Amino acid sequence: MKKHDQDFMKRQNRLTVFEIIKNQAPISRAAIAKQTGMSATTVSRIVGELADQGYILESDQVSVGLGRKSTLLGIADTSVLSVGVELDSHQMNIGIVDIQGNIVCSSKYTRTSDEKPDVTLMRISEAIHDLMEQHGIDKTRALGIGMGLPGIVNNQTGIVVFSVQLGWKNVQLAERLKELTGYEVAVDNELKVKALAEHLKGAAIGSRRTALLGFGNGVGSALILEGEIYRGETNSAGEIGHTTIDPSGMMCECGKAGCLQTYINISSLLSEANKIRPIATIEELFAARQAGEGWAKYLIERALQYIAITVNNVVCMYNPDSVILSGELVDKFPAIYEEVEELCTKEIVWEPLRGSFRIFRSELNERGVMIGSGLLSQMRFFKLD
Repeated sequence: MKKHDQDFMKRQNRLTVFEIIKNQAPISRAAIAKQTGMSATTVSRIVGELADQGYILESDQVSVGLGRKSTLLGIADTSVLSVGVELDSHQMNIGIVDIQGNIVCSSKYTRTSDEKPDVTLMRISEAIHDLMEQHGIDKTRALGIGMGLPGIVNNQTGIVVFSVQLGWKNVQLAERLKELTGYEVAVDNELKVKALAEHLKGAAIGSRRTALLGFGNGVGSALILEGEIYRGETNSAGEIGHTTIDPSGMMCECGKAGCLQTYINISSLLSEANKIRPIATIEELFAARQAGEGWAKYLIERALQYIAITVNNVVCMYNPDSVILSGELVDKFPAIYEEVEELCTKEIVWEPLRGSFRIFRSELNERGVMIGSGLLSQMRFFKLD
């Protein structure tokens, strides 16, 4: 076996043991060996490495069976923390995440859509410092920063290749933020880290093929196939918001005409609404629909139809067992979920595939990107990915 393959297998075995202990603690070495098929020697070696690094705790021996004893293993939850950051066009959410994916503390910060990258990164650095100070968190316990943002990201180099929503192109984000904070920085697309969080902590637990769809300031998707995030050649798999629906349609902020997101995203809906009368927020638009204004009813119901079309297209392409609806539209207006589900099951989804998958709402909602980003940072640190 080549050294590369051996190293890969070692990382995978370490990941397997680590995740079993994290999710099934307290558990014995023997039970891990039985589950994984690894030898007792291999399991003991991995456990020893993780224990030496302070990530695993060994409990006192307990009786098992007829006089036999076994040492039980568990994760030292508070031994390691990471920072999870969600960056969007108008907001930054920053949280401290423990090894189980729980948010220890968090805060929200506004930003303007034209804010320059250096300004944003300086503010993030200051906000992380302030958050730790306010909550008495030992900075040495934080092993790194994870960040999720909209757009195409080189997840290996931490470069934001292109983000329409942020107006960023070829930004050396990881390198610059590391200079400001001293922490290692992992950067990825926001929906990919949210999918990771849903897979480990939320609606996608136990799913083998999950499609997570995001509807808010943009439209996008992420795929979890057999427990792995599907990235594509340039980590841009899932950018469905910029698939062309009508080449003669509305102009998208990306510079193309007729992109899918121009029929769904919040800025496009508000732009269309303002042709009728001044509408400042998406809440006002939904209120107009609730009040029975026909134009508002048309705009929102057209958007819901295109959301259902998006579900159908993804289901036809990838045949998932689960589809998760997420994003600001679904989070703020939960009734959308039921309306979209009805459209999918009764009208829009191709009939042979109806009943082949389940539709869920995101369980983690606005916490998902922070949690997923924090977990991504931890996985990078442990070199388990």
